[in-house]
Amino acid sequence: MKHLVTGVLAGALTIGMAAAPAEGAVTGAHESGEARGDVATHGVERTRGDSARTLLRLTLTYPTGNTSGTRTVVLRCDPPGGNHPAAEQACADLAASHGAIDHDPARNQICPMIYRPVIAQATGHWRERAVRFRKQYGNDCVMRSRTGRVFAF
Repeated sequence: MKHLVTGVLAGALTIGMAAAPAEGAVTGAHESGEARGDVATHGVERTRGDSARTLLRLTLTYPTGNTSGTRTVVLRCDPPGGNHPAAEQACADLAASHGAIDHDPARNQICPMIYRPVIAQATGHWRERAVRFRKQYGNDCVMRSRTGRVFAF
């Protein structure tokens, strides 16, 4: 039975991700939670009053080196919450960039030129707009210089 449940959940994730728009795309059409894959956001369910709220599943993947692995958190805004450790600041960064995950934050940051790639992904919705974002950065510092505190976990 355990294998059956795991297989069904893995299939649901695959189906939800297979229909994703191109890398970094934010689509403007409001979709149902199931069509966007929100069912995979750690059991967080949307209610009818949540349509204008932000709910994003954020994932960091380190494909090489000593930092291999994946971390995932859920970010909610309006009001800030989820299990993101800096939810309030991440929501403020998203609001300041009008929902653009990769943007030019208002701070200058110098990053070392050490190649330790990280893949940042976001799926869900930001203020009624579907979000499908995926981008690889050269290292954590470069990623944070472009995304602010959205991926600060």
